[in-house]
Amino acid sequence: MCLGIPGRVVGSPDDADVGPVEVAGVVRDINLSLLDGPFAPGEYVLIHSGFAIERMSAQRAADSLAFFGADL
Repeated sequence: MCLGIPGRVVGSPDDADVGPVEVAGVVRDINLSLLDGPFAPGEYVLIHSGFAIERMSAQRAADSLAFFGADL
């Protein structure tokens, strides 16, 4: 079993494999190369081990974060 955490894209990495993603108020560079771009600020992705592995709706991200006791 793996643990994925939803994060919100906060910058648009033009043709870059890495972009800024915010999780619980902390912004980190996440590898986005496993997903087709481009990415727009405000989109949500599922993060595992520093890699975005899936795009998510805002509602699904909120539901997942609620499970952990966090808010969007």
